[in-house]
Amino acid sequence: MSAVTLQCVSKSFTRRDGVQLEVLRNIDLDVPERSIVALLGASGCGKSTILNIIAGLMEPDHGALLLNGTPSDAFGDWRSMTYMFQEDRLLPWRTAAQNVAFGLEASSLPRAERRSRVADTLELVGLSQFADVFPHELSGGMRSRVALARSLAPRPSILLMDEPFSKLDPNIRSQMHAEVLRIAALRDVTIIFVTHDVEEAVVLANKVVVLHPRPGRVRLTRPMELPYPRDPVSPEVTEQVRSLRLSL
Repeated sequence: MSAVTLQCVSKSFTRRDGVQLEVLRNIDLDVPERSIVALLGASGCGKSTILNIIAGLMEPDHGALLLNGTPSDAFGDWRSMTYMFQEDRLLPWRTAAQNVAFGLEASSLPRAERRSRVADTLELVGLSQFADVFPHELSGGMRSRVALARSLAPRPSILLMDEPFSKLDPNIRSQMHAEVLRIAALRDVTIIFVTHDVEEAVVLANKVVVLHPRPGRVRLTRPMELPYPRDPVSPEVTEQVRSLRLSL
C-alpha cells in the first residue's frame, strides 16, 4: 500500500508585483509504506513545497494528495505525520528531554506515558545521558539527534525531512545517515526527505525522484536496489551518484 500519493499536483504563488510564479507542474509521486524516498534537485525546484503539501501546510492548486489511500481532505490522522526541518529549531530554554517532549504536550497522552516516550526516544538516538542538557551545551550532531528524537516521539508512520543534515560536517552527516536507517528499520516508518546532495540520496533512499527546476517537474524516478549499508566510495554507489549528477 502507498503511504503517500500525489496525482498531477501543481502549485503557483503570487508575487508582490502580482505575477504568478509556477512552482510545481503535474507532479506524480508514489511513496510505498515503510520506504525511504528522496526528492533530489537544485534549489528552487519545489522540493520543500512538495513536503509542505504532503504535510497539509498548503493546498495544491490542482491535483490530489492521498495519505494511506485516503484523500487529504478526508484524512483524520495528521498526528501520524511529523516534520524535521533544516534547522533543528530547538527551544534554548528547554533541556533535550523537554524539547523532545514538546510535540507530545498537545496530545491526550497521560503525563507518565509522555515521560516514558521521551525516555525511550532519547535512548533510541543514544542521548539518554544528555536528557537534562540544554541545546547550547550540545554539539551540532547531538542537536540533530535531539531534533530527530522530537520528530520520532509521537511515533509517526510518516516522517518528512527537509535537508535536516545539510549543515553538519561530512563525518557527522554520515553518522546521522546510519542512525536514520537503523531507526527506520526499528520503527517501520515511511520517510520522505528533501536533499540537493546526490550522495546522500543514493546512500539513504529506496527510490530517488529527480526534479526539474522551476516549474518543478519529475525528470526521473529511479529505484535504488543496492543493499544496505551503502558505502559512499563503493563502485556501485559512485556509479549511481555519477549517473544522477548527469541527470541533474
